[in-house]
Amino acid sequence: MAKLTEKENYLMCLRGEQPEWIPHVSMDPGVKGPSAGTGPSILARKLDDEGRMWDIWGVELITSKEAAGGMIPKTWDFLLDDVTKWHDVIKAPDLTGVDWEAMAKKDLERAHIDRENQAVTYGASSGFFQNLMAFMGFTEGLCALYEEPEECEALFDYLCDFQVEVVRNSIDYYQPDILGMGDDSAAWGNPFVSLDMMQKYFIPRYSRISQFAKDRNIPITFHNCGKCGIFMEDMVEKVGINGWNPAQNCNDLDAIKKKFGNRLVLTGCINSSQTFEKPGITEDEIREIVWDVANRYAPGGGFAFQVFFIIPDPTDEFMQWKKKTVNRVMDEVGAVFYKQ
Repeated sequence: MAKLTEKENYLMCLRGEQPEWIPHVSMDPGVKGPSAGTGPSILARKLDDEGRMWDIWGVELITSKEAAGGMIPKTWDFLLDDVTKWHDVIKAPDLTGVDWEAMAKKDLERAHIDRENQAVTYGASSGFFQNLMAFMGFTEGLCALYEEPEECEALFDYLCDFQVEVVRNSIDYYQPDILGMGDDSAAWGNPFVSLDMMQKYFIPRYSRISQFAKDRNIPITFHNCGKCGIFMEDMVEKVGINGWNPAQNCNDLDAIKKKFGNRLVLTGCINSSQTFEKPGITEDEIREIVWDVANRYAPGGGFAFQVFFIIPDPTDEFMQWKKKTVNRVMDEVGAVFYKQ
């Protein structure tokens, strides 16, 4: 019998089956994982002549050495200071005349995805909470959710209508194996919005996008950092997600695992800042951590390894060693776990 590819093994896991080995869905661009992402280049960020970066809505993005190249919206001079004026400020790109077939062909060629061994993850822009915070900043954005619910819903519908049109016109041309969604609506200690707000503002709009994948039996993954476990029942039962990353351990992951079993793939479950990024850690300690998390969450399926290192200083040899060692040990443990 031919050995499964990384792609086939990962898709087994997302379908609720026990895979042959634990998938390693790395966030390290230097590690070839079981999936690779692509999406419409019309949504790509733009650079101006001065080297500044902008998203499709006109939000300027900035970074810092400490973020190791990670981009965030500029934290001052926001686009929108009054959500009731969004109609005058927020303008969706014009999709008239877009050749979706030609664009998908170019985007897939540019991504250099090995489709035999890697699943194609189509990245749908579903970050409605993040959009509002980028437009207004957290103070004004969170106040707007309380003070102007009708205007917020109208804005979210406008953003969602645009994204639905993008997905509708392109999902058949990219032929993804996975639909990737995401919206960072939580911090480490608590979500930024209540469960009621999540159900009112976001779940119905996530569901409009996810329906395209559900209609085609395409697995859905969702990225949401922080303590967002309170949202998982709606995310699984209504939005229809099959995998959640990074599933950080500020959540009650044991309870979530017990509730959903292998219906929801917990991707991550390790906080690198509390474990692997500790000074002086040894390979034996790394291996113990990896085995512990595998024994806790991988039995029966419903788990994939993932850890994210931020290395602001590329000359930090010990951090580089730790990153390489963690990736290698995850692969070694994952390869033998289901053969015990």
